[in-house]
Amino acid sequence: MKKITAVICVLLVLSLLPVFAGGKPDSAKKVLTMGSWRADDVAQMNKLLAEYKKIAPDVEIQFKPTNPADYNATLRLQLDSGTGPDLMYARSYETGRELFNAGFFADCTEIPGLMDNFSASNLAPWQMPDGRMFAVPFAAVSHAVYYNKDVFKKEGLSVPNTWEEFLSVCETLKSKGYTVLANGLADEWDILECFFLGLVPNYVGGSSERVKYETGEKKLNDEAFVAAYQAMADVAKYCPEGFEAVTYNDSQILFNTQKAVMFVDGSWTAGVYDGVSFDWGVFAIPAPAGKKTAVCFHPDMAITMNAATKYPEEARAFLAWLCTKEGATTASQNLPVGYFPMIDFQIELADPHANEFLALNQGKETDARFVWPALMDLYAPMNQAVISVMKGQITAQQAADMVAAAKK
Repeated sequence: MKKITAVICVLLVLSLLPVFAGGKPDSAKKVLTMGSWRADDVAQMNKLLAEYKKIAPDVEIQFKPTNPADYNATLRLQLDSGTGPDLMYARSYETGRELFNAGFFADCTEIPGLMDNFSASNLAPWQMPDGRMFAVPFAAVSHAVYYNKDVFKKEGLSVPNTWEEFLSVCETLKSKGYTVLANGLADEWDILECFFLGLVPNYVGGSSERVKYETGEKKLNDEAFVAAYQAMADVAKYCPEGFEAVTYNDSQILFNTQKAVMFVDGSWTAGVYDGVSFDWGVFAIPAPAGKKTAVCFHPDMAITMNAATKYPEEARAFLAWLCTKEGATTASQNLPVGYFPMIDFQIELADPHANEFLALNQGKETDARFVWPALMDLYAPMNQAVISVMKGQITAQQAADMVAAAKK
């Protein structure tokens, strides 16, 4: 019995040695969770969070994303039940403001560097009317036309500078037997967000004109909008056969396997084509003759903290790190290709296609997706209008009238 007691005493002493020797027990580690809709970015975000752990070794941030389509509803359910993540991705504009007004997102205004290291236009998507910030801008995405450079070279085609030239290129490719565009309608969201909202600024103008539609000064069924819907009707014949049933994933595969020459999509898809056997590039969706080409450069992601987190100091410190050049550079190095830092510091990107995307902005006006800032109630009716006009079920004028009638 004495031997057993002695062994127990030795084991007890050994278990306490780290504490008395100045070591820290495991309970000293703060474990935070981060919610996101970017389920594809687990590897990249884990690398980013591992880099941050070198700075804050007592803090572990676990990346726990949700299926993109379920994120808004899942996050709201978590927040309502008090089980929300400590840190989370924040949608821009009204969707994010709603969660701040509900008391779920913390006030981030006083986070060091936030108000100094981002431009007013990059702060605006996550800013309340009174100037308070509810998140730290993290990444923007761009919209463009992916194209197979090898096919263009083979057929003697140049990058089009106007919409009319674009349609001419499409017609030439179709006449030679190519599937011209990879875009389809089955998943619905992509034809609106990637294609239609990518070209809308070319017809209605950038942010200064967008505001006029938001206030009602301009009508959503005016000449410019009718022309934009007509543009979608005009490209339908260049989409894959049976394009009504083509999913977003199908579209990626069609371009990736060279079964389609072009694909109107977002920059976030760029990494999908790493290592393909052909040369590809991107060009801006061109404006009709007589108008200036604009680029949809959308403020996509910000990160905020839960107002009810158990670790407010640790969460705030991480957000402050993202507001530094070091943090933003580390983030840009670990973000997927096609996500661009929004901080004011000059940050070099390693991927040539990412730089090609960014170069499209030079000398052009950029704006967010048209409905995001103030007209999200039009998302669904506009989506259906685009789909219906491409299927030939309604005219461009009817499409514009349908959306105008849906405005509250």
